[in-house]
Amino acid sequence: MSIKTIMGALALTALALAGCDQSKAELESTKQQLTAVTTERDSLKSQLDAAKTQLAAAQQQIDQLKATAAAPAAAPLEPAAPAKGGGEKKKSSGAAAKPANAPPTTKTEIIKEERRKAKSGM
Repeated sequence: MSIKTIMGALALTALALAGCDQSKAELESTKQQLTAVTTERDSLKSQLDAAKTQLAAAQQQIDQLKATAAAPAAAPLEPAAPAKGGGEKKKSSGAAAKPANAPPTTKTEIIKEERRKAKSGM
C-alpha cells in the first residue's frame, strides 16, 4: 500500500469521526428541545383540564340560576281589605295589583325604578 492510500483512509476516518461528533451534539440538542416541548405540553394540558373544570362549575351555576329564575315567584301579598264601608274600590285594569314595596319584575319596570332612584339621589 502506498502512503497516499493510507493518508486518504486516515483523512476519511477523521472526517467520519468529526461528523459523528457533530451529529451527537445535534442529537443531544434535539433531545433537550424534545424534553422542553414535552414539559410545556404537559403544563398546557393541566391548564386545559383546570379550565374545563371551571367551565363545568360555571355551567352548573348558570343552570341553577336559570332554574331559580324559571321557578314561579311566590304570589305577591294582597293589601289588607279596607275597613267597613269607608274606602273606595279601585278599578282594575286587568292586571293583578302589586304592593308598593314589591321589587320590579320586568325589564321596563327595573329601568323605571333605576331612573326614579337616580332622580331622588339614592
